Amino acid sequence: MFSKSKKTERIDTEQREQYEYARKRVVQKKRLMQHFIIFLVGSVLLIVINPVLGFGDNFFIKDWFIWAILLWAFLFLIHVFNVFIMNKFMDKEWENKQLDKLKAKQAKRIQELQQQVDVEMPLPKKEEVKKNENPNLLPPDVE
Repeated sequence: MFSKSKKTERIDTEQREQYEYARKRVVQKKRLMQHFIIFLVGSVLLIVINPVLGFGDNFFIKDWFIWAILLWAFLFLIHVFNVFIMNKFMDKEWENKQLDKLKAKQAKRIQELQQQVDVEMPLPKKEEVKKNENPNLLPPDVE
């Protein structure tokens, strides 16, 4: 109970990132399934409301429920595309590559700016600094 050696398993950062990525993917797929179920229930409800109950017959579009279901199906297909297609192309590895590209671009720009500063306002060389040093640390006209 009060032993000195505690067996605590620590997860290294790579495993932690993999776990977080897997958890996010599960949440994405769960939300997609919820969207699908809501889409099915909503479509059935729209079909029941318009043709069966006759609600919305005097609406300016005769079969408006078909257009509503088609629009909803389009939005669902966009959701499927984002979860299964876009995530494959733009996963964690893609993000890391983009970050590396941006870091390289910034480093190159910093180097260009440093070269420009070195050309426009060069630092004095060590020999020049030593020649101009006054051992008394007083200006020459004060002596």
